Amino acid sequence: MTRATVTWIAGPVLHATKQGPFSLRESVRVGPQALLGEVVRIQDQTIVVQVYEDTTGLRPGIEVRGDGQPLAIRLGPGLLGRIFDGLLRPLSGSASNFVQSGMHAAAVERRHFEPAVKPGDALAQGVVFGHAGEADGATGRTQHCLVPPGVGGIVESVVAAGEHADDATLCVLRSGEGADAARHELAMSHVWPVRSPRPVRRRLPPLAPLVTGQRILDSLFPVAQGGKAAIPGGFGTGKTVLLEALAKGCNADVIVYLGCGERGNEMAGVLDEFPTLTDPRSGRPLMERTVIIANTSNMPVAAREASIYCAITVAEYFRDQGLHVALMADSTSRWAEALREVSGRFGELPGEGGYPAYLSSRLANFYERAALVETLAGSTGSVTVMGAISPPSGDFSEPVTSHTKRYVKAFWALDVKRAQARFYPAVHPLQSYAEDARDFAPWWVEQGNGHWMTLRRRFLTLLDEQAQLERMARIIGKDALPARQQLTLLCADLVNEAFLRQSAFSENDRVCSPARQATMMKLLGRFVDLAEAALGGGAAPEAIATLPCLRALQRMGEDIGDDALPRFAELEARLERDFAQIAAPSIAKPQDATDAAHG
Repeated sequence: MTRATVTWIAGPVLHATKQGPFSLRESVRVGPQALLGEVVRIQDQTIVVQVYEDTTGLRPGIEVRGDGQPLAIRLGPGLLGRIFDGLLRPLSGSASNFVQSGMHAAAVERRHFEPAVKPGDALAQGVVFGHAGEADGATGRTQHCLVPPGVGGIVESVVAAGEHADDATLCVLRSGEGADAARHELAMSHVWPVRSPRPVRRRLPPLAPLVTGQRILDSLFPVAQGGKAAIPGGFGTGKTVLLEALAKGCNADVIVYLGCGERGNEMAGVLDEFPTLTDPRSGRPLMERTVIIANTSNMPVAAREASIYCAITVAEYFRDQGLHVALMADSTSRWAEALREVSGRFGELPGEGGYPAYLSSRLANFYERAALVETLAGSTGSVTVMGAISPPSGDFSEPVTSHTKRYVKAFWALDVKRAQARFYPAVHPLQSYAEDARDFAPWWVEQGNGHWMTLRRRFLTLLDEQAQLERMARIIGKDALPARQQLTLLCADLVNEAFLRQSAFSENDRVCSPARQATMMKLLGRFVDLAEAALGGGAAPEAIATLPCLRALQRMGEDIGDDALPRFAELEARLERDFAQIAAPSIAKPQDATDAAHG
């Protein structure tokens, strides 16, 4: 074990004179409390260490000990259903109510292990050698035990089924022959460096969207399963609430929720609510498929910088089990602020906005680890990353937002005016985009919406025309607009109220399935067709605006749930009858005029 002596310290950064070889990014332990740190710079006989815990009380002369390995976390079956801090130290399930200084991992637990191999089997890296479940027999997700990447060989021995500790040796592999032979001991859990992406066989093109349950996202701005999305928005626009809604309603197998630098009261709400929620897909507690990593704004700032790497590493671990994982990071702006603060301590020259010059590359390192992949074991898994951004004053041209746009393909811009009008989700349809949208047209055909691309384009066109006409209406008045433009405003308002607005307080409306979204889109498209035909037949926009079915269309998201889809057919029939009634007089008028002339 290499050692060094502290000579200078300022906040989370210290300088130490080394007494042996240290490596860049090597994990170290500082002082008698063994505070966790990482070597970030080596110059001659001096190392610069970034400490991930509170350094109050440290002084020159204290010893620094190197671990001989990079900053790493232990990955295993004890992650699901738990709450951790930014360094993956337990905030739940431990005897203490607080993270103790120098704590590095959760206590060892016992679980039921079921072997999936026998002596003599050849195992490659990343394959499953057993399955882990709860020791007490409680119902929960059975997890795979994986051969770590870079390890493989012939099974020399394997334990029988039963209860074992997480870190106990369960399987022994032998690789090589003669003097080159090596033995590898496998446990239910293994250690992996957080800054190193876990290897895969190959990356796959996007095949389907991640279903979020939010209509404006799924139908207008979908993100690929294994894709990347950014959620920028000013203060009070609902970023955290939207991420929580996505965590509750998306179709991912595992949720990794990262609270990075957020206010403690917001994270307290998440920690209090999530354990009480029920997974709508399985009926089991939602926490059974959730990992929460909480690194609030009052925690050591350097740990915030490491928290996103811990979160993405946890997500990759479940991806390697052939699962689809959704990672919600709230927010990357607070993470970037931690980079800026620590960079100033290092004495580095600031870049744009005071952020370090390597901000862009660090963002790329994070977002590029999201992908749909073929795992080392041959299964398909994915990590979808959705990162919230908190630009000062809602300025999307600031560095974190502008750099993030280079690496994401879905951009969900939250609008302050929509939020102030209590319009949620407050996603602005004209500032948002999804680059992969066209690729999902075949998937929507399978969901029963063969005209999805046409309807999507039509909705966005209506919303764009509405923005232009509203500027004109503020000058000359809405009633002075031609009838065609008044109808455009009416149809755009209906799309906003009936489809884009979604109530989190409604049991039916908080999550919307793709089948219901497809039906609602087609119904609104039919209304626009009938309204344009009625206008062409002489009906006035005022008559269309007073149709009895209009109120039912506006409330169909809350009134008709996923278990009552046949009611949409009744609503469509009512729509046809209402338009038939206003079309009849307009058809009769020319005949009446003809009769009068002959009379």
